[in-house]
Amino acid sequence: MENVRPETMERITTPELANAFIEKAVEELQNQIGTNKVLLALSGGVDSSVVAKLLIKAVGRQLVCIHVNHGLMRKGESEQVIEVFRENLGSNLIYVDATERFLTKLAGVDDPEKKRKIIGGEFIEVFAEEAAKLDGIAYLAQGTIYPDITESKGIKSHHNVGGLPESFHFELVEPIRLLYKDEVRMVGGALGLPEEMVNRQPFPGPGLGVRCVGAITRDRLEAVRESDAILREEFAKAGLAGKVWQYFTIVPDFKSTGIKDGKRSFDWPVVIRAVNTKDAVTATIEQIDWAVLARITDRITHEVPGVNRVLYDVTPKPTGTIEWE
Repeated sequence: MENVRPETMERITTPELANAFIEKAVEELQNQIGTNKVLLALSGGVDSSVVAKLLIKAVGRQLVCIHVNHGLMRKGESEQVIEVFRENLGSNLIYVDATERFLTKLAGVDDPEKKRKIIGGEFIEVFAEEAAKLDGIAYLAQGTIYPDITESKGIKSHHNVGGLPESFHFELVEPIRLLYKDEVRMVGGALGLPEEMVNRQPFPGPGLGVRCVGAITRDRLEAVRESDAILREEFAKAGLAGKVWQYFTIVPDFKSTGIKDGKRSFDWPVVIRAVNTKDAVTATIEQIDWAVLARITDRITHEVPGVNRVLYDVTPKPTGTIEWE
């Protein structure tokens, strides 16, 4: 399989070029897969979603998608995957709610690297268990894109499924392996995927697990999820959704004194992070209008249980990283 982008390959910058790519990719997928079944770990991110839609267009229900909800997804994301791929597209989708399994394994673990390894390892185990129940799978599809190949010389560790047991002998299907992220988004739009899925923000493989800083607790995890949903909603209303590269909330594992409902409280802070970058190597801070921040603060402190403060992280990269863990 070719893993070097030809110098003559034209950048996909228009819907017409995206449609031409789709037509060629569908033909190549049909020739490669034939009448066999193909398996895909569908996270709901733009890369795996575009691969899923391409495969549905090429081989229909020969595609089997597995969506593993590890309990660390953003609000409404698993529901969107089910709605788009099972209900709207009629795809062969297996949904696995493994929330209890993941959170039990993560209980009391505060080291960021250990958390990542548990989440990544458990994901592979859950996916492998579900794959073992299926018959006739000959291919494994992955949302590998060109930067994954050039930067890591291999498979993405979180969103795609590296590390499967040796008993799984699948031939890889990687239809977008020569595309850059902006090209993948262009193809996703041409395929008719929802705009919020096509332009989904970068989201770490461990999900909200790295934004619930320290040992993950269920109540603090919900505080991250709910505050993040409010932030995204208010950024969209303020016209910032397409302007800011990445924005999210963090809930660290400490509390401070405050006043809620006329009573003294001892609750968590929510930290807002909003950055702009071209390559994720360096990042600058988006200067948010005070009125927008005041509205977000009011909603978070009144709507999210266990929170009494909202902070805005003004640290660029370097010295800070984009994520906190």
